[in-house]
Amino acid sequence: MASIKRFGPAVVSAFTALGLTAQPVLAQKIKAEMPEDILPQAQRTPQPASPPNPVPNAAPQGSPTPITIPTAIPPMVQPVVVPEPVMSWSLADAKALLSTIEYIGKEGLVPADYQPAALKAAIAKGEGDALDALASRVFGWLIEDLRDGRTPMDARVQWFAVDPDQDVMPTAQVMAQALSEHDVAGVVDRLAPTNPDYAALKAELAATPMASKTRRALIQANMDRWRWLARDLGDVYLMTNVPEFQLRLVVKNKIIRTYRTVVGKPGRTATPQLAETVSAVVFNPTWTVPQSIVKGEGLGAKVLANPAWAKTAGYKATKGTDGTIYVVQQPGPGNALGLMKIDMPNPHAIYLHDTPSKEYFNADVRAFSHGCIRTERAVELGMTMAILGARMPSAEAADISRSGEYTKVEMTRTFPVYIAYFTYARSIDGQLKAFGDIYGRDQPVLASFTAPRQLKTTQRASDEAIIQLDNPL
Repeated sequence: MASIKRFGPAVVSAFTALGLTAQPVLAQKIKAEMPEDILPQAQRTPQPASPPNPVPNAAPQGSPTPITIPTAIPPMVQPVVVPEPVMSWSLADAKALLSTIEYIGKEGLVPADYQPAALKAAIAKGEGDALDALASRVFGWLIEDLRDGRTPMDARVQWFAVDPDQDVMPTAQVMAQALSEHDVAGVVDRLAPTNPDYAALKAELAATPMASKTRRALIQANMDRWRWLARDLGDVYLMTNVPEFQLRLVVKNKIIRTYRTVVGKPGRTATPQLAETVSAVVFNPTWTVPQSIVKGEGLGAKVLANPAWAKTAGYKATKGTDGTIYVVQQPGPGNALGLMKIDMPNPHAIYLHDTPSKEYFNADVRAFSHGCIRTERAVELGMTMAILGARMPSAEAADISRSGEYTKVEMTRTFPVYIAYFTYARSIDGQLKAFGDIYGRDQPVLASFTAPRQLKTTQRASDEAIIQLDNPL
């Protein structure tokens, strides 16, 4: 325990929460408290690597078969355009579908979207092609909305968290399962997000009077946001709810640790919504300063002209043959990334990182960054990721974090990272709360629920321009 205690109470409390107390029993504690499939395979402990240097003249670095709805999400595959399925419906199955549609409001959806009056009339006329076509069409719509969300993509502002569920649970296969089992309602229930926060919102919607239209609409919109994500988020993941300014480490639907965050300022530097993967933890990172600062703010010229100041500030510069200046801030407590960075490769250049500007964590509304997510007690988080993701001994992780040397710890077990945007959700204390709509992203979602349902396309993310938000300042 002594090897952990000297790193301060925050680190001690994190490892205590994880059951990681004494180094000799670290592995046994993890195995006792974590399911076996959570634990990564052992690997050789990574050695400190030399920090990357800037390179001159280069920029820095079928007939459907019944299925069982899975509980785990396999790797993403490319979207495929599938013809709308038309299947044979018995009167009993069609009546079960009608009943399901009439009560679908409990899932925050709109019964009228699925043409209950037309379906009732088709049932009255009996089995046949007309009933098959209508029931297949409206059930297909219902599957799509429950699985992928009702909100059209153009109303999901800055939404880049690609949902894999339509690959895992194709509409035709889900429909075939429902009809082969004669269990429309049961299959529909199994399409819902598995996260307990969705269930909490569903219960809140049921408890909210119909007259409370504004509140019900907000709950409805945020229930739909859960459907935009993978149905099952995984056994171990990180999630930050941007308007809450909090990051969670979740294991088996239980919040293990929470960390305050600072997110992007409204406007061009607003933090986008992503679903990415932790590939590595970098202790004592370097920061390759973007050209908007090197050239646009004159930092490159200043570093070259003031070597003493540059050394104190931790900057090193090189000049390419074309005259381009590249500046890299070296590891240290004054580094713009602080002492830890979590690599989660994505085209937006968004990542989680430490910061030397700790005072911003004390603000109530913490939207100050250029898009990346500054994380409270980041070294503690990085050590936890190294232990769980690379099976690194806790004492070694602590030593690396204090070494002052750039060290990249590759994950042997990768972790999903979800950057979400919920304005009505369970807070870190487990209570449902409303959060400020800091980026104004509610209005398009709310408006979409007052308009007729739109037909789905294969689009899974916003078609807005990707802005590289690589400035942690």
